[in-house]
Amino acid sequence: MQGLMQDWPLTVDRIIDHAKNWHGHREVVTRSVEGPIVRTTYGEIHGRAKRVSNALKGWGISTGDRVATLAWNTGRHMEAWYGIMGIGAVCHTLNPRLFPEQLAYIINHAEDRIIFVDLTFIPLLEAVLPHCLSVERVVVMTDEWSMPATKLPRAECYEQVLADQSEDCVWGQFGEQTACGLCYTSGTTGNPKGVLYSHRSNFIHTLLGMQSTVLGPSPKETILPVVPMFHANAWGIAFAAPAAGAKLVMPGAKMDGQAIYELIESEGVTFSAAVPTVWQGLLAYLRENNLKIPTVKKVLIGGSAVPEALIRAFHDEFGIEVLQGWGMTETSPIGTLSNLTPELAALPYDEGMKWRIKQGMPPLGVELKLKNYAGQELPHDGHTFGRLMIKGPTIAGGYFKGEGGEILDHEGFFDTGDVATIDEHGFMQITDRAKDVIKSGGEWISSIDIENIAVGHPKVELAAVIGVAHPKWDERPLLVLKLKPGQTGEPQEFLSFLEGKIAKWWMPDAVAFVDDIPLGATGKIDKKVVREQFKDYRLPGA
Repeated sequence: MQGLMQDWPLTVDRIIDHAKNWHGHREVVTRSVEGPIVRTTYGEIHGRAKRVSNALKGWGISTGDRVATLAWNTGRHMEAWYGIMGIGAVCHTLNPRLFPEQLAYIINHAEDRIIFVDLTFIPLLEAVLPHCLSVERVVVMTDEWSMPATKLPRAECYEQVLADQSEDCVWGQFGEQTACGLCYTSGTTGNPKGVLYSHRSNFIHTLLGMQSTVLGPSPKETILPVVPMFHANAWGIAFAAPAAGAKLVMPGAKMDGQAIYELIESEGVTFSAAVPTVWQGLLAYLRENNLKIPTVKKVLIGGSAVPEALIRAFHDEFGIEVLQGWGMTETSPIGTLSNLTPELAALPYDEGMKWRIKQGMPPLGVELKLKNYAGQELPHDGHTFGRLMIKGPTIAGGYFKGEGGEILDHEGFFDTGDVATIDEHGFMQITDRAKDVIKSGGEWISSIDIENIAVGHPKVELAAVIGVAHPKWDERPLLVLKLKPGQTGEPQEFLSFLEGKIAKWWMPDAVAFVDDIPLGATGKIDKKVVREQFKDYRLPGA
């Protein structure tokens, strides 16, 4: 027997419809790429998104066609985003931080027909497009006064395109399993692979994100998503904020400490989300200028493990709660959040830090397991390392065009490529990427744990730990440091800082100082480049 409820397809056009109908006057504030602050509302975004839809239909775009965006977080990007998805086309968010060769590869692999581009990225796209034969036209997301002369083929001015269109457009009318968004992995090994979200998966992910233990948005909140929309849908905020009627503040192209502070202060931001490097930049600016941000109550930090020093700084100096999140493109991206249980929250702050630095528990809709390489399930004792496996309706079941082959195990779990522990409280902690874990004498050393402690040293700006060859132990850790401007130091100073904080046998065998530590396309330290840089390094006495 089946239930007798209405068949109401879970398509994302209903999200912006809801925002327009019930929160139509709520503001979306953008620091525009052209410079000025621009104010619009969900109601206005809804109408302009329908104009985008009509333009696309006029150009022959229909269900399943890929339409790309190469843009910052702005109101215009949201209009294009919902305009593409509303007619059943696939919104392919291009990551401008990929190498040009990778960008050309994913445009060709996706067979993008149209690209919406911000002014910032026109030179990049001019260099890439001669290698991309599927692209029929480019829409430059600006007005006629700022429209530049460009070599881009069939370039259209966004505002002029919209001016010629009607807001009368029918959205939906397709199944909820219809493809909705396409986002490629950052391509740490081999070519990037496409993760193809469905309307259903994005709608469920929105409901998942609206849980109070996840993003928990409401009309009372003013949310600043610094994390870009080309990073797994801005971690779902570009859906969850309009769904809840929260005010949105979009940073555009400027994401330095000063620019972020100005938006927080002027717009009364209460919640924000970004990778650790953004927060470290804001923290430095606040300290240098003796500033406070009293409206911010909570920040979500993800993309890489959050250093204890950063969590403490926000709590001790600014009274801000840090919520750590873990996920990946393949998980839409919410996987776990570090919300403390009542029992853990009741502990003294220093005791609770053990769990604050972990990646936390999955929300309803996400299942986790630890398995060894033989496929056996491992205990949740907080000590046993295992492959982190994940399952749920917002988790990828395969890659676009079958790249990578079968990616699920016999139980339907996806192997994240992370090595993790899960403790008796249900808190998961990433100990390393499988390819980054240091194998020393048959045991594993977590590079992430050492990095997070080392970056707490007042002289250190960035820290990376890699395994280098050792004749007896197979691998031993090398601590690679980028110091803050004007700082100097001797290796022993930084090794002494680690003493008592990690097991003795985890202690790096050497320290190397570098002018820079490269970051990848998603803001994480690019370990493969660091390993290549030190591929011929010989440890002292090895």
